[in-house]
Amino acid sequence: MMLQHEFWLNLEYLWLAEQIGATWLFPLFNSLHVLSITLMLGALLMLDLRLTGVAAKIYPYRVLSQDFLPWIWAAFAIAIVTGAGLFITRASAHVLNPAFQWKMVLMLLAGLNMLIFHRRRVRMAVGWDQSGPMPWSMRLTGVASLVLWAGVMLGGRWMGHII
Repeated sequence: MMLQHEFWLNLEYLWLAEQIGATWLFPLFNSLHVLSITLMLGALLMLDLRLTGVAAKIYPYRVLSQDFLPWIWAAFAIAIVTGAGLFITRASAHVLNPAFQWKMVLMLLAGLNMLIFHRRRVRMAVGWDQSGPMPWSMRLTGVASLVLWAGVMLGGRWMGHII
């Protein structure tokens, strides 16, 4: 246990962590993190609402995904980089924070949900990609995505309020 604690403390003492934590870089990283997550989830919301059959029913999913997926992946990459930068400034405290732990678990589950969806989508794409209703399994994937990412966001917000 002590070795693990030392590992997280050593991250905090990295030159980069000290630069981010003690300069204007912290508010910059924090702002970029929030903006990138907002962009990512806004675009993902459109795809998930299409999957669930709630919105954008007149558009084939393939068309929407071609428009939104590049934005989602770019914003996700920025969120990961900025989130890692924020994390290393207080790594030893974050890893013990239940809200952070839940955020990471839910993000992992959201990633698995997406992986399962993409594998299933390739096999099932013929026929359901038109403007008709999605199969229940696809709708469930969209609902799961919405719920999991909402949980990730809540975990991120609660991190500063749970010690």
